[in-house]
Amino acid sequence: MAVGDRRFPRRVYGSGSEPDVRFSLANERTYLAWIRTSLALLAAGVALAAFPLPIEPGFRTAASFVLVALGVLAPVQAWLGWMRVERALRAGRALPAPVLGGPLAVGVLVAGALMLVGLLVG
Repeated sequence: MAVGDRRFPRRVYGSGSEPDVRFSLANERTYLAWIRTSLALLAAGVALAAFPLPIEPGFRTAASFVLVALGVLAPVQAWLGWMRVERALRAGRALPAPVLGGPLAVGVLVAGALMLVGLLVG
């Protein structure tokens, strides 16, 4: 059994050839950055709901919900992005764009707008 056959996920490691280790490690750092982003979004959503802020409660709850939902989506982006980039590296193809990068950016914009409006109304 080759080394690649023992690693998970086989969909990634079972094809192509080993890329330069620097590129794989950079891909792993990007994965971990998405995980840190997820933790920050979750913490922001919980903090927004937990602390009494001068934001109208309905807007605060909505913004909190959006941030927590984004915090749940970010690890999905991390995993899918890591797999897609690693497969592209192994196949010598161009690197793909993030799958959920756009929706996550729009969600943060929506959460910020909800907080801003909630401040003005409250």
